[in-house]
Amino acid sequence: MMLPQEIIRKKRDAQRLTPAEIEFLVDGIVSGAVTEGQIAAFAMAVFFRGMDMTERVALTRAMMSSGTVLDWAPLQLDGPILDKHSTGGVGDKTSLILGPIVAACGCYVPMISGRGLGHTGGTLDKFDAIPGYRTAPDLDTFRRVVKEAGCAIIGQTADLAPADRRFYAIRDVTATVESIPLITASILSKKLAAGLQGLVMDVKTGSGAFAAELKMARELADSIVRVANSAGVKTSALITDMNQVLGRTAGNALEMLESIQCLNGEATDRRLLDVTLALSAELLVIGGKAEDAGQGRRLAERALESGRAAEHFQRMVVGLGGPADILIQPSKYLGKAPVIKPCFAEEAGTVRVMDTRAVGMAVVALGGGRTRPGDSIDHRVGLTDIVGLGEEISGERPIAMVHAADDAGAEAAMARLRRAIRVTGESRTGPVVIEELR
Repeated sequence: MMLPQEIIRKKRDAQRLTPAEIEFLVDGIVSGAVTEGQIAAFAMAVFFRGMDMTERVALTRAMMSSGTVLDWAPLQLDGPILDKHSTGGVGDKTSLILGPIVAACGCYVPMISGRGLGHTGGTLDKFDAIPGYRTAPDLDTFRRVVKEAGCAIIGQTADLAPADRRFYAIRDVTATVESIPLITASILSKKLAAGLQGLVMDVKTGSGAFAAELKMARELADSIVRVANSAGVKTSALITDMNQVLGRTAGNALEMLESIQCLNGEATDRRLLDVTLALSAELLVIGGKAEDAGQGRRLAERALESGRAAEHFQRMVVGLGGPADILIQPSKYLGKAPVIKPCFAEEAGTVRVMDTRAVGMAVVALGGGRTRPGDSIDHRVGLTDIVGLGEEISGERPIAMVHAADDAGAEAAMARLRRAIRVTGESRTGPVVIEELR
């Protein structure tokens, strides 16, 4: 008979756990047979002792199988089932544009996304800015929208990888989040439960990323790629730059508006477009729709420029309860903050340094993010026209436009921005796509 404490002791002593032991522990996490204290002790043991690839695959599989695993075969879809996941950043709205692009290229994208926490924005919070859009539909609706629109972006349902929900909540309050084996299993258990055939990871690095240093980003990307491929899902990863905001907006309704403008063919920030197209191209290669990344990028560009991606976005929004004319009149539905003010820097010059995490926290302070899972947010607030590294700021060119609920909130955000964006220091500019791992 297995005992949780003996499995914990074994990992504490740096021994390899068997798949059966890991499965026993995960079953106990779901049933409640394993206590919160034991889960915390196990997480801490893994945090310090790590897990080899065999253990990581076993943990991922066990967590994936702890609930429903979606089966798309009955729908007889005529294309590959693909998805993309990001480790999170500030202004990261690529999913909003990528899903429809990949769908327009003949693939299906059942994207299970999350909410923002800390300085990073959440994809679901951006969709919550659209009136009527349901981020928590029943699974039958989810399947129907994926089939009809080619993509559907929703939140994790109660029966998809339930072990991860309890495990992560305990890791979050026991200082064990920053464990690459546990991060790998947490991300992939939810993605694999969605019944994917291919996945691309966007692992961000820099001042606004969870993996601030490139070394950690490489370790995380390598772990996810190796474990996912070993679990039977063809996966690659791009390491991308998060030393500045991605795009020109940060804040839920504002990022949704920027994404819609991109889908509508309006001028788009180059870095945002480059990341989105690179990830889309990678997925099209994984899904067998393109021979290489170059061809994949051309297909993605055509899907965007032709308006086909916008059509798939609209079908998705309508299928999940949103307005049919969201692409035509986005400002009609996306709330506008009552106070909009320019934030000017204290000294003019070329922007050299951006503390991107601090920019994200300025949005949180405005009410546009949360520091605890249950916090409510104001979808209207945030930043637009955010300056980029290497660009000039002056008495005429502001750091950003601040969208706030009141004057006091705007002034507090401005003070944060002035500290976060500086014209002195060592610049960390470089290509937005840093490395590829397959």
